[in-house]
Amino acid sequence: MIEVKHLTKKYGDHKAVSDLNFRIENGEIYGFLGPNGAGKTTTMNMMTGCLSATEGSVTIDGLDIFEDATKAKKKIGYLPELPPLYQDMTPEEYLRFVARAKGVKGPDVEKQIDHAMKVTGTHGVKNRLIRNLSKGYKQRVGIAQALLGDPEIIILDEPTVGLDPKQIIEIRELIKELGKDHTVILSSHILSEVQEVCSRIMIISKGRLVANDTPDNLEKRMRGDFRLELVARATKGEAEEILASLEGIRELEITPRGGTVEIGLTTEDNLDITEGVFFAFAEAKKPILEMRPIRSSLEDIFLELTGNKEEVAFRRDSHRVGGKEEA
Repeated sequence: MIEVKHLTKKYGDHKAVSDLNFRIENGEIYGFLGPNGAGKTTTMNMMTGCLSATEGSVTIDGLDIFEDATKAKKKIGYLPELPPLYQDMTPEEYLRFVARAKGVKGPDVEKQIDHAMKVTGTHGVKNRLIRNLSKGYKQRVGIAQALLGDPEIIILDEPTVGLDPKQIIEIRELIKELGKDHTVILSSHILSEVQEVCSRIMIISKGRLVANDTPDNLEKRMRGDFRLELVARATKGEAEEILASLEGIRELEITPRGGTVEIGLTTEDNLDITEGVFFAFAEAKKPILEMRPIRSSLEDIFLELTGNKEEVAFRRDSHRVGGKEEA
């Protein structure tokens, strides 16, 4: 559906986007994730033809967004981070204006406006001035204008920014509904938002694409280690003897704590030995008082891929047995 090749944008000596390459297939919701300033909005503006590229190409169903702009743009509905709304119009007036600007003609104008308002839940405010609407409804009107022209692709740049929690949930549900009939590309710097609604995630950092996969595969990709932490009523020697019977332990830390031991172990090849540890201690009649497996979360992956390794280390340290804080 969309193919991006060697897409680059320079401002003087600064590269806002550097040599991006990816494909977006039909019928999925893509999350474009990255910290503020990573290059998400610049990339989306180039993908929609709103901003020229220094190098590279973007094709929509084989149409070059820069060379065949008129035809290519008809396939895209775009909601910028700041919705392009006319505050002194009502939603109905505004959507009629946008429909005609997009070349919708005759009875299709009212038909498409009615459909867009139904999908976005804006019928109830269609006769109110846009300037008097809540932020949530303004976003809905912005999404409604993106639907006009019946585009195959919907691109939403930070669609929940500035919304309250209730409005965020409503917009997320709306995006899921849009994903049933459209290919949706959603940009955000909020991990939970992307994780909640997207079937694939692209992570961008400092203008470069550092990951492009499903949420599950991203987690699997980062799970090079499996760590298990536990507290058992045993001596250090007894714990060492019990754990010596188990295979796959790469690193082992045992700290005596007044009649108990705190144990941290890491396995090879992401091997989960939780059950083996439990039964080994049970067979030795040494009770386990606490046990907690620790894996990389999607948030850890995001921080690692975007260069925030110190934050990842802090989060993992805060999980350690005996710590005063649990992240």
